[in-house]
Amino acid sequence: MQNSLQSPFLLYSDGQGNIFEDTSLYTVGRSGWDAIPIPVDEWIVLPEGGQLYELPGRRGIGIDVQTGEMRLCEKGWAVAAFIPPAHTGFYLSAYETLPDAPTLPLFCYTAAGWRDDQIFVPAVRIEKDIRQECAGYDAGLIDAGAHQLLATYPHNRLVKHLMENCCMTYTCPAARNLALGRWECPVPVSPACNANCIGCISFQPEEENIVSTQDRLTFKPSPEEIVEFTVPHLETAPFPIVSFGQGCEGEPLLMWETIRDAIIEIRKHTSKGSININTNGSKPDAVKALCEAGLNSIRVSTNSARENIYTAYYRPNNYQFKDIVESLKVVKGYGGWTSINYFVFPGMTDSVEEYEALRSLIHETGLNMIQWRNFNIDPDWYLGKINVHDTGECMGMKQMMELIREEFPDLKFGYFNPSMERIKGNYETDFAH
Repeated sequence: MQNSLQSPFLLYSDGQGNIFEDTSLYTVGRSGWDAIPIPVDEWIVLPEGGQLYELPGRRGIGIDVQTGEMRLCEKGWAVAAFIPPAHTGFYLSAYETLPDAPTLPLFCYTAAGWRDDQIFVPAVRIEKDIRQECAGYDAGLIDAGAHQLLATYPHNRLVKHLMENCCMTYTCPAARNLALGRWECPVPVSPACNANCIGCISFQPEEENIVSTQDRLTFKPSPEEIVEFTVPHLETAPFPIVSFGQGCEGEPLLMWETIRDAIIEIRKHTSKGSININTNGSKPDAVKALCEAGLNSIRVSTNSARENIYTAYYRPNNYQFKDIVESLKVVKGYGGWTSINYFVFPGMTDSVEEYEALRSLIHETGLNMIQWRNFNIDPDWYLGKINVHDTGECMGMKQMMELIREEFPDLKFGYFNPSMERIKGNYETDFAH
């Protein structure tokens, strides 16, 4: 316990919007179902854009400063941190859930503590790209850009959806960047889905006691609507990307014909930039057709490299885990860039079993990149839903990342889809400045 002498103090909330430190307890982290000490060298100051949450109906767990034993903080509710994009958390907030506690909404719940008049979190900056940093968003410029796009494309339903819903209602970072005429252009296309993800952010069944964080697209855009605003973006934006597959839709591969036709038409007008799809990878044949049309990169989302854990969460319709592996191999075979959108859940992602499965997936697919994304979900609810009562032996997220980096030196780590300039040039230094 000698390292605890430098650990931050536990934070708690009074239930009235005020957060305090408990100087009798050091902060610990959660890994799977367990509360464990956090190595001192894994704490960083909470990055700009981060914030703290109160976790109602939950008592924080800490290490007693005097005895070195773990105990609950009875002074108030537990606290967790949201860490901003480009950062990956190593440990979840550690707490004991009371019987009447509400299910937490679909956010990430990283451990947080207080030391030297600053908030600390166990995390790492995994991505140097600045594309979603708070300091880069000027509300006045975003508003002006959004209204300019609406005026320029008055009959385009997709532009209307992206600006009025995504940008101005939900403050979606990608839509705000589109309003600012830069970087990655989001293109939602599908109101339907072929998976039933437990933590879906755009659709939750009425019987669930959580709500989706945004409304799903309600129409099927035409190729013409897509081409109308994406070509000018590719022509004029710095480090331009067009990305099909967004949080406000279902599965884009269900609209693959529309995407194919749009890509073909886009490439008649411009050769600039990169065309990407964010997908569950469920239809390898459709992915092949998109590659033949000119798709440059794919990002396949998964909570696990293990089929049983994947299936329990995604609850797929008419496809299997092997299909998502095949989709990655198809894009790689066409010389495209392949990423996984890897939902990081400390105590599951860093288990020895998961580590071995991830190694196998990288070997089999020749994967280019892992996007280490914080999993936005109530930890108790998630583990209960996928029926995991023992997550097995774990090595810690930091060690797992180091081992993967050591074994696969050409595999890139990040948080965002890289531009063509980064894919073809110096991945480590060309950023969206």
